[in-house]
Amino acid sequence: MRLNRLLASGLLILLMAGPGYAKFVPIRFDVSRNRLIEFMLSSQLPAEHFSRKSLADVAPAAFDLYLRQLDARKRFLLKADVRELRALAVHLADNLRRGRVVLPDMGATLYNRQVRRVQGMVDQLMKAGFDPGRRDYLETDPKKIDYAATEAELRDRWRRILKMQVMEAYLGLRDQEKKKSSAGQDEKEKKSAAVRPPKGRSGGDVVDQALWAQAMDKVHERTQHYLHRLLLETRQDHYNRYFDAVARAFGPHTDYMAPASREDFDIHMSGFLDGIGALLREDDGHIKVMRIIPGSAAARQGELRAEDTILAVAEKGGTPVDISDMRIREAVGYIRGPKGTEVSLTVLKPDGTKKIIRIIRDVVHIEATYVKSASFVDKEGNKLGYIRIPGFYRDFAPVKSDDKPRNVTDDMRRALHKMKEAKVRGLILDLRNNGGGSLADAVDVSGLFLPGGPVVQVKNSRGMIRVLEDEDKSVSFGGPMIVLVNKFSASASEIFAAAMQDYGRALIIGGNHTHGKGTVQALMDLNRNLPILHLRKYDDLGALKVTIQKFYRINGESTQYKGVHPDVVVPTLLDFLKSGEKYLDYSLPWDQVKAVPYKPWPGFHFNVAEARRLGEKWVAASPAFKKIKEESDQAKVRAEKTRLPDYLAAVEKERRELIAERKGDGGHGALFGKLGAAGSGKTPGKKNLQEQLAKDPFVQVSVYLMDELAFPRQAIVKTP
Repeated sequence: MRLNRLLASGLLILLMAGPGYAKFVPIRFDVSRNRLIEFMLSSQLPAEHFSRKSLADVAPAAFDLYLRQLDARKRFLLKADVRELRALAVHLADNLRRGRVVLPDMGATLYNRQVRRVQGMVDQLMKAGFDPGRRDYLETDPKKIDYAATEAELRDRWRRILKMQVMEAYLGLRDQEKKKSSAGQDEKEKKSAAVRPPKGRSGGDVVDQALWAQAMDKVHERTQHYLHRLLLETRQDHYNRYFDAVARAFGPHTDYMAPASREDFDIHMSGFLDGIGALLREDDGHIKVMRIIPGSAAARQGELRAEDTILAVAEKGGTPVDISDMRIREAVGYIRGPKGTEVSLTVLKPDGTKKIIRIIRDVVHIEATYVKSASFVDKEGNKLGYIRIPGFYRDFAPVKSDDKPRNVTDDMRRALHKMKEAKVRGLILDLRNNGGGSLADAVDVSGLFLPGGPVVQVKNSRGMIRVLEDEDKSVSFGGPMIVLVNKFSASASEIFAAAMQDYGRALIIGGNHTHGKGTVQALMDLNRNLPILHLRKYDDLGALKVTIQKFYRINGESTQYKGVHPDVVVPTLLDFLKSGEKYLDYSLPWDQVKAVPYKPWPGFHFNVAEARRLGEKWVAASPAFKKIKEESDQAKVRAEKTRLPDYLAAVEKERRELIAERKGDGGHGALFGKLGAAGSGKTPGKKNLQEQLAKDPFVQVSVYLMDELAFPRQAIVKTP
């Protein structure tokens, strides 16, 4: 079922709007209703969550998450405010049990007071202006700074923030002017006379005074609009934030879903969906991309990727709206829109660089979300097959009333039948960026390559273990197989890869680990199972998404936290990313259960040690992998550099260096759009298949290892 598929993969909100999308009606604030929600959370979360944690166990984490949701980037609250709130946190568990809601009201009072003070600070700072030559620095990682101790310290923090924004706006305007100039615009329109900074400013930076004034106005207006929007948050918004923090303290995939959030979660995925096609999550006050939907507008455009942070949104020709610190539902409202319209996203890449990405909203081409396959003859004359599984889907709503619902198992069976007809000798199965899906299909697809036997173990919160088996002893493909994975291969795709690895059925190739999501979630409607006295007494109470089970491999190891470690580790552009379950707050730990009896694959086994040796030599000699390693290392350095120079000369220098790096890109960045390597939705075509394969080093090293180990002809080690 689709809801179960979303739950299993841990995906939160779809950035799409279908024709049946309904306008949300706000829930009226009701103290008794909120007390009831708090009481229900306190009773149901400890009882239903896999961890069996008590309220006392999670209280410190709940307060930490609440505080970070309230003021994630430490731009409003003072240390004294935090101390005042922390005094209430001592009684958090007890208040939950009693249904006493205290913390969100105090938090809202202190937060709103500080937002109003910052409004006044911003007016004063913008009136005073900034010296673009003054050598300031701005720490962008909130984990490396504390809350401001005084109003003066907070004011200086905002001075640095606003100064950086003005300089970025100024440089953006200047770039636009240069483009106009190069296009041959009238002399009066293309630039103003350059002048020295206004009197009293230090430094020797030459700025265009007219553009600088324009940048100041834009930043001032945008910031005040942003602050005003923060003050529009309702009392219920603050309560919902608190409830969600309590739920997420049990684990990163457990959430309180207010009626508005649940409405988004329940959006029916019809045959066509308008929007950009991205799955988002809130992360420390930012809106982050979790996954790009194959076949979507964002996938076809190709620049927006998982782990990108969306900072601002603008309609074509419109003023960007800062969505920092915005609740995810409100942010979604700015991003999605009618088919054919253009939206501009100001994006912060994981390496710290910023980029404006323009996407034409469109329907999701559902066909691109299905299994894709192709066969080809490699340089050694061996016929190989390539299959990409974008997700373990099941029961998509048919586009036409007479269409049959599709599932990944049936599609894989058909693809493998084609491979058999084409007489392929070996198979490359691509699970990169496969976020998971149906547990049943993970088992069934595994069974297409196995002659029966256990596939995965599932343990519930009471310690009961159920073994899911392949009960069909027929094998759809019995030849050598290589499976490609990356850090965004999660959940059901990890179950499949782990089973293939444990049986010795396939060689796993990828980065140093997969995502590590080894849990199952269930949706609990809080409106059900209430005492008769409470029925219809309150508005919609919302729902809980709760982690109820955990996956284990047949060898007894959990896929949770650690993920699957490939047999052959190769460099990827994702290596610098701290992405995966082990980087999520309060994720469940790795552990083990007893292994279950199973018979290793009776057919061909790759020699893993030899595959590693040959793979290392191939990678060392590959220009493509060398370039990937260099860019990943550069990205890591940029990502770790969070204390940024906050003066014009340094900002300009960094922009020039970044542009030079991009110009020097050998083109490997396009790999992410080929063969679905990053969920691009582009599928292999007969005309340019060899060209696509030649540009994907992960496929190429797979072909090489297949030739050398599965169909060896000679002992000479080849190079790319």
